[in-house]
Amino acid sequence: MESSAVLRGLLAFSLLFVLCHGQTSQELSVEELDGDKSEQETDRDLVEALDVLLGKMHNRISTQKRGSIPLCGMGDRCAMKFGPRIGKLCDCGRAANCNSYLLKCI
Repeated sequence: MESSAVLRGLLAFSLLFVLCHGQTSQELSVEELDGDKSEQETDRDLVEALDVLLGKMHNRISTQKRGSIPLCGMGDRCAMKFGPRIGKLCDCGRAANCNSYLLKCI
């Protein structure tokens, strides 16, 4: 009898332990809030650094060789004929080509 009472007590204690162990407080501690803020600040700093880096790369790419010849629109004169040679006035966009007979972007 005594062993069955001890066994019942152990069973009840383990059941209560399992039920109570699964329930945790939904409140956040001060340390957890500070950790979240520092992660947000580091993420924000990384995003700002990437923006600066992308801006520098965009400026470097736009000032390369294509920066010296302006772009012309569709139907604009893109070249001039100088005797047997043709000189470029501007560069047509991606969808257009400079026609060597009409000297216009088509």
